Order: sequence, then C-alpha cells, then structure tokens
Amino acid sequence: MEYQFFGKTTDKISRIGFGCMSLKAGQSTAASIIDAALDGGINYFDTADLYEQGANEEMIGTLLAPHRNRVFIATKVGNQWRKDGSGWDWNPRKDYILQAVDASLKRLKTDTIDLYQLHGGTIADPIDETIEAFETLKAAGKIRYYGISSIRPNVIREYVSKSNISSVMMQYSLLDRRPEEECLPLLENHSITVLARGTLASGLLLDKTPKDYLGHSIADIREIRTKLGEIAKQYQVHPATVAIRFALHNAAVGAAVVGIRTMEQLAEAIQAIQEQVPEETLIQLSKYTNAGFYSDHR
Repeated sequence: MEYQFFGKTTDKISRIGFGCMSLKAGQSTAASIIDAALDGGINYFDTADLYEQGANEEMIGTLLAPHRNRVFIATKVGNQWRKDGSGWDWNPRKDYILQAVDASLKRLKTDTIDLYQLHGGTIADPIDETIEAFETLKAAGKIRYYGISSIRPNVIREYVSKSNISSVMMQYSLLDRRPEEECLPLLENHSITVLARGTLASGLLLDKTPKDYLGHSIADIREIRTKLGEIAKQYQVHPATVAIRFALHNAAVGAAVVGIRTMEQLAEAIQAIQEQVPEETLIQLSKYTNAGFYSDHR
C-alpha cells in the first residue's frame, strides 16, 4: 500500500480509502472484507451518519474497534434524519453539529473522530457558524481534523479562506475532470488533501452499460473504455487500475475513496496500488476526454 500525508498533518492515510457506504449492516461478509482491507494496508475508512440512519457507523465502529490504534476513521454530518424516518433535511447549524457528533462517537465506539466532514453545503449556509462548530469540537478533543464533502467551487473557496479544513472530498475521474479547472490547483496550493470519490464513474469506466454522463455521449464513453482496455493490456494491469491511477496521479489527490461491497472490489482497489502505469501514459489519457468546468456554484 502507498500512503500520503493528510493535509498539513503528520498523519498518513492509505491512498485507497475504503468507502463504507456500500457495506450494509448485517452483511455476513462485512467482517472478512474489513479484515482483508486491513491486511492489504488500508487504514482510511469513510462513513457517514446518513448511511442507513447510523447503522453503517455502528457496524464500522464495531468491526474497527479492535484495530482503533492503527486506523483513520472519517465520518460526515449535516443531513438530519426526520423523526418519522421519512427522509432527511439539510442542517449545518452549530447546535446540530455539536449534538450529532456525540451520537457518531457512540456508534463508532471511539473517543475521537479522526476526520469529521460536512456532508454537502451551499453558499447560503451559515458558514462561519459551521466552522465555529468544528473548531469547538477540535478544542474539545472530540475530532482531530475537519473537512467538507463538496463539488461547489464557491463553497470550497469560502472554506479555504475562512477555515482550517484539512480535506475536501469531491468527485474526480476521467469522465469528470471539472475539478482541474480551479479546485485542484487551489487545494494543492493550500496543502489541503483532496479525497477523490467516483474514480470509476459508478462503473461507467469499466463494465456498466454506457449512458450519457456529464456531457459525454455513449460513443465517448465507449471510446475511453476502449482506450483504458488497451492501456491495461499493454501494461498487464486491470482497467480499474488505470482509472484509479489517473485520479491519483494529480498531486492534489491524497486518496481515492472507493466504494467496496465485495472481496472482488476490494482486490481490484488494492491491485490499483500494487500495479503501475507510467505517469506520461496517465497524462496522455487526458486528451481522450474534455476537462469541462462547473457551470453552477462558481
């Protein structure tokens, strides 16, 4: 496994992050998959209080409890479930965050959350109040670091200028290169770690039935998949390796957070680190897709 410093800290996270949302509470194979991930060198596990109304946090907390001293646990806050369970509402208020963290700590069976992330956000939020909540939690020792999960440039700029965020989780892949325009350079310049999700574009870069996606036509997706296959064959690697390595080759990206539900998916993710693709080949891949840009939230 490869590791990279997290933000400006001395902590190191595995370059493959385990996206826990895909694991379901009560899944019979969950324990063996988590154990195999640990054996493979993964130390960064990412969940959220939103997933299964907290049941995902509880499962992950139980499975990681025996290994707590060697794992980096990240969770998220901001989506408040309604009491009747009919859905959730956005709530970035300080009082809610200060309340929600205690429930996450209990479910995760830990005294401190390594990374607490705002699970979304808009420019209309009370951003100063949200930042104050995170800083209060850091001072109290309930969290070690905080960050945001957002693709909105205007929101990201606000947090970069006003807060001490250590990370931004955002979608980034060969089929979604919009972060390259502004966000990735900005975050790299401030030593804020990018946690890339969606590096396989929900399977569209592998074997999922092609469909129009972020301005890419079905023909475009077939072309890039063909190119990925050619490169994979040339270097005797899995196509997923090429796709994940593309996201990781950007200097701003610290880890690819991959949703893992099966042993096969775990093996592919770890394989992406064990296998190599030349840097110049990954750079050349860019010419097969348009970089694009965020048309909203600028």
